[in-house]
Amino acid sequence: MAGTTFLRVTDLAADLTLALGLADAADGITMGRFRARDLRFQTKPDRTPVTEADHAVEEAVRAELARARPDDGIVGEEFGVSGSGHRRWIIDPIDGTKSFLRGSPPWATLLALEEDGEIVLGVASAPALGRRWWATLGGGAYADGERIAVSQVDHLGDALLCHTDLLAYEHFDCGPEFAALARSVWDRRGFGDFWGHMLVAEGVADVMVEPVLEIWDVAALVPIVTEAGGRVTDRAGVARPDGGNAVTTNGVLHDAVLAIVGTS
Repeated sequence: MAGTTFLRVTDLAADLTLALGLADAADGITMGRFRARDLRFQTKPDRTPVTEADHAVEEAVRAELARARPDDGIVGEEFGVSGSGHRRWIIDPIDGTKSFLRGSPPWATLLALEEDGEIVLGVASAPALGRRWWATLGGGAYADGERIAVSQVDHLGDALLCHTDLLAYEHFDCGPEFAALARSVWDRRGFGDFWGHMLVAEGVADVMVEPVLEIWDVAALVPIVTEAGGRVTDRAGVARPDGGNAVTTNGVLHDAVLAIVGTS
């Protein structure tokens, strides 16, 4: 088993180099439009915003992948599914578009690589925060080149909980459960979207719960959290980075959190 993991990590080195280069290109596009007075945006059918920068980033990433990995499939938030095969790249051009629109810095480009149904690589690049996280299967998790690890907090009463839009928990049938969890922890902060999950991976926070997600919202985050020693599942306790909802913890607290917010 160890030999197999080593071979996969070695094979992933070129993919990681490519993904980090894609993140560099994405950062150049997003920072060029961040806080621009003439930024154009639309409202999608699900009432979420999409900006010209979202489209430009996904188009640029798709173009480079078509050149560098022509046999790989792609799943993107803005332009859907293209290609097929046992490998596919998953793109969220800007996770946290509402923050991007308002000129607030917690937003990121998320890139993941899936092989045979398993997420083997993830990159989250947040240029306005000056921070980038990445991980490969079996290769550890990093932030700006430094190895990261989750906390060792082992009691909910000592835990820091991150959350997204408070109204979303009620809207997506998790209101009472989230309120109970919030009362059980030491403190709670609204570090939403990708950032809450990355704070758990870094050991700054201990728990992050999101009531609704799509695959592009979470796929890149899963290997970063798990390689840092944490755990990501849905509310039923199933490790499935294909959307729905997510419970991210330092691993030690996971069962205790699911006992409060979990579903059967």
